[in-house]
Amino acid sequence: MKLEHQKQKVVPLTRFLYRMVRYIMFSFAIIAFSLSIGTFGYHYVCAIDWLDSFHMSSMILTGMGPVVDMTTPAAKLFSSFYALYSGIAFLSITAVFFAPLVHRLLHILQVESDDVE
Repeated sequence: MKLEHQKQKVVPLTRFLYRMVRYIMFSFAIIAFSLSIGTFGYHYVCAIDWLDSFHMSSMILTGMGPVVDMTTPAAKLFSSFYALYSGIAFLSITAVFFAPLVHRLLHILQVESDDVE
């Protein structure tokens, strides 16, 4: 996923939109992977049914907090490590999602400032 250099012109809008779609699809893939880890872990390690496992992993991944109390030591350990992973994953997903937009904005500002001089 090569981006244009600061000395190159800003890419056309259609190419930028294609780039945004690629980054958004990659972000959704990371979300799906993260939800899968949480759902399977809560189901098999914590003995929670599938729907509640998905609900719990969604709530933890978005930073809302736990829904079900963990009773066993294994469940508490899994929940703790998944919460740590989710914090990093959430920040990473946000960065990937907004990277092309921020890059384009900064690139436009750089190109315009070079044209003025």
